[in-house]
Amino acid sequence: MTAPEGPRGDRTEEAVLERVEQARRRRPRVREDRVTLAHGAGGRSSHALTEAVFLEAFDNPALAPLEDQAVLEMAGQRLAFTTDSFVVSPLFFPGGSIGDLAVNGTVNDLAVSGARPRFLSAGFIIEEGLPVADLRRIVADMRAAAAAAGVEVVTGDTKVVERGKGDGCYINTAGVGVFERDVELGARFARPGDAVLVSGPIGEHGITIMLCRGELDIESDITSDTAPLHGLAAGLLDAASDVRCMRDATRGGVATVLNEIAATASVGIRVDENAIPLRPDVVGACEVLGIDPLYVACEGRMVVVVDDAQADAALTALRAHPLGKDAVRLGTVVAEPAGNVLMDTTFGGTRVVDVLVGDPLPRIC
Repeated sequence: MTAPEGPRGDRTEEAVLERVEQARRRRPRVREDRVTLAHGAGGRSSHALTEAVFLEAFDNPALAPLEDQAVLEMAGQRLAFTTDSFVVSPLFFPGGSIGDLAVNGTVNDLAVSGARPRFLSAGFIIEEGLPVADLRRIVADMRAAAAAAGVEVVTGDTKVVERGKGDGCYINTAGVGVFERDVELGARFARPGDAVLVSGPIGEHGITIMLCRGELDIESDITSDTAPLHGLAAGLLDAASDVRCMRDATRGGVATVLNEIAATASVGIRVDENAIPLRPDVVGACEVLGIDPLYVACEGRMVVVVDDAQADAALTALRAHPLGKDAVRLGTVVAEPAGNVLMDTTFGGTRVVDVLVGDPLPRIC
């Protein structure tokens, strides 16, 4: 919502922020009796499920930061470890497939920790009746993506389920990366005054998936941005020593990432609406669908929080890489209102960018 100008507008904004803060202070709990699609969307329902069910059961120091990966130390070597599952529908889409998406998504979760991705596992749940030609195509896409990212698939598993119970193919991957730099990154390190950057135009993957399902009569040349971010992340870390945090903006989009950073570090984030990098066709599709592109998933973009003094160097490094050529400064970390993301709108107002409750685009990764 956009707050009116003047004192009354200030009171309106304060009231909205207070209601948001009250909701966030409540202990996470799952209100539903059954799991819904919203629980897998990366928004408020996902967070409630994660914290009230999984974190409560498995709580430990390595899990507690709730980053996209765990950072572990074994025999004096720091390792990053992550796992992910992919249920995208359809299996093949403009710009990619479930195969390269599975590799890139896992590589990116490792890369944004500052580690160099090395090894992956691949588990396949295949529905009876899937054409073998489709499976070969998926595996070939995985092989090509792994080669491009410099990783190897070193172990795996295959299960087949009855016809009608698997939607073609699901893939689970796990990944291990090694730290070759003395870095420690995470949302908890964000500080007031830091710059918030995004590596390129957002929303392309989610909109691609929605349009290629054929449910809407919209023609577009939008393609998924799925790509491995390890090279982009490495170049950034070489150029800027005070990077606080990197996150790939997948489920829930950039808005969810910003809210997670703000909540974890107990800071505010101020975003400039005019700075949001968007391609015109993504804007048009989002307007037709009634979706805010800030909440639409990317699969080849990352959000970066860096010391303001190094923001220009960080942007130069990002723009030097093909995947970051359109990188921009999106906003700034502020002290207040802690735990909230605010947007300075095109029309001169301010609105709260909150975490989504539902799922506007299910099954996009």
